[in-house]
Amino acid sequence: MSKVTFIEPAGNAVDIEVADGWSLMQAATSNGVDGMEAECSGSCACATCHCYVESHEELLAAPAENELAMLDNVAAERRLNSRLACQIKMSDALDGIVVRLPACQV
Repeated sequence: MSKVTFIEPAGNAVDIEVADGWSLMQAATSNGVDGMEAECSGSCACATCHCYVESHEELLAAPAENELAMLDNVAAERRLNSRLACQIKMSDALDGIVVRLPACQV
C-alpha cells in the first residue's frame, strides 16, 4: 500500500492508503474525495478526473495520445502538470504523491 494526498478544491488535504495497481481515480471515488467526478468510471472518455500532479511528476509515464486528447476537453484550466487520475496507477515508486483537484470538472 502506498499513500496519496488529494488536495480537494476547498483546500482540504485527504491522505489515502492505496493498493498498488489502483488508479488515483479509483482511490478518490472509493473514499469520497470531493472534486472527483469520474463520470466515465475510468475509461478515459470524459476528462472529469482531471487533476494537477504536484509531486512525483517525473516518475509518471508520459500521457498516451488518448489522455492528451481528453485533456483538451477539461473544464478547469489545463496546466503543464494536468493529468487524468484514471490513467495514473499507484505503485511503491509513487508513495507520497500529491495531487490537487480543480474547482470544477464539468
